[in-house]
Amino acid sequence: MEKSINLQISQRGVITLPKALRQAYGLKTGDVLTLIDLGNAFVISPRRSEVDALADEINRALSERGETLEGMLKSLREQRESYGTKA
Repeated sequence: MEKSINLQISQRGVITLPKALRQAYGLKTGDVLTLIDLGNAFVISPRRSEVDALADEINRALSERGETLEGMLKSLREQRESYGTKA
Protein backbone atom coordinates (compact mmCIF):
# COMPACT_ATOMS: atom_id res chain seq x y z
CA MET A 1 0.00 0.00 0.00
CA GLU A 2 1.17 3.52 -0.77
CA LYS A 3 2.64 5.58 2.09
CA SER A 4 0.89 8.74 0.90
CA ILE A 5 -2.68 8.93 -0.39
CA ASN A 6 -4.39 12.13 -1.53
CA LEU A 7 -7.94 12.54 -0.26
CA GLN A 8 -10.49 15.19 -1.14
CA ILE A 9 -12.87 16.76 1.36
CA SER A 10 -16.43 16.99 0.03
CA GLN A 11 -18.69 20.00 0.45
CA ARG A 12 -20.05 18.60 3.75
CA GLY A 13 -16.56 17.83 5.09
CA VAL A 14 -16.71 14.13 4.30
CA ILE A 15 -13.50 12.24 3.46
CA THR A 16 -13.74 8.89 1.67
CA LEU A 17 -11.06 6.34 2.52
CA PRO A 18 -10.02 4.25 -0.48
CA LYS A 19 -11.41 0.70 -0.55
CA ALA A 20 -7.91 -0.85 -0.39
CA LEU A 21 -7.20 1.08 2.83
CA ARG A 22 -10.55 0.11 4.40
CA GLN A 23 -9.91 -3.54 3.54
CA ALA A 24 -6.32 -3.47 4.82
CA TYR A 25 -7.49 -2.25 8.25
CA GLY A 26 -10.79 -4.15 8.34
CA LEU A 27 -12.84 -0.94 8.50
CA LYS A 28 -16.58 -1.18 8.05
CA THR A 29 -19.40 1.32 7.69
CA GLY A 30 -20.08 2.88 11.10
CA ASP A 31 -16.60 2.22 12.53
CA VAL A 32 -15.25 5.11 14.59
CA LEU A 33 -11.74 6.41 13.96
CA THR A 34 -9.60 8.53 16.29
CA LEU A 35 -8.18 11.79 14.94
CA ILE A 36 -5.15 13.16 16.79
CA ASP A 37 -4.26 16.81 16.11
CA LEU A 38 -0.48 17.28 16.22
CA GLY A 39 -0.57 21.00 15.51
CA ASN A 40 0.79 21.15 11.97
CA ALA A 41 -0.49 17.68 11.01
CA PHE A 42 -2.99 15.12 12.17
CA VAL A 43 -3.21 11.36 12.37
CA ILE A 44 -6.32 9.29 11.77
CA SER A 45 -6.13 5.99 13.60
CA PRO A 46 -8.43 2.98 13.33
CA ARG A 47 -7.75 2.28 17.01
CA ARG A 48 -9.86 3.81 19.71
CA SER A 49 -8.05 6.01 22.15
CA GLU A 50 -7.09 4.32 25.41
CA VAL A 51 -9.09 6.93 27.33
CA ASP A 52 -12.28 6.07 25.43
CA ALA A 53 -11.74 2.35 25.99
CA LEU A 54 -11.08 2.88 29.70
CA ALA A 55 -14.16 5.08 30.08
CA ASP A 56 -16.30 2.38 28.44
CA GLU A 57 -14.80 -0.27 30.75
CA ILE A 58 -15.54 1.83 33.85
CA ASN A 59 -19.08 2.52 32.66
CA ARG A 60 -19.67 -1.19 32.00
CA ALA A 61 -18.33 -2.17 35.44
CA LEU A 62 -20.52 0.42 37.16
CA SER A 63 -23.59 -0.66 35.18
CA GLU A 64 -23.03 -4.33 36.08
CA ARG A 65 -23.08 -3.32 39.76
CA GLY A 66 -26.22 -1.23 39.27
CA GLU A 67 -24.33 2.00 39.86
CA THR A 68 -23.96 5.19 37.87
CA LEU A 69 -21.13 7.64 37.44
CA GLU A 70 -23.24 10.29 39.15
CA GLY A 71 -23.75 8.01 42.16
CA MET A 72 -20.05 7.27 42.37
CA LEU A 73 -19.20 10.98 42.27
CA LYS A 74 -21.77 11.69 44.99
CA SER A 75 -20.22 8.99 47.20
CA LEU A 76 -16.75 10.43 46.60
CA ARG A 77 -17.96 13.91 47.62
CA GLU A 78 -19.56 12.50 50.78
CA GLN A 79 -16.35 10.64 51.67
CA ARG A 80 -14.30 13.78 51.11
CA GLU A 81 -16.64 15.78 53.35
CA SER A 82 -16.44 13.13 56.10
CA TYR A 83 -12.64 13.39 56.14
CA GLY A 84 -12.96 17.13 56.71
CA THR A 85 -15.21 16.71 59.78
CA LYS A 86 -12.96 14.12 61.49
CA ALA A 87 -9.97 16.46 61.77
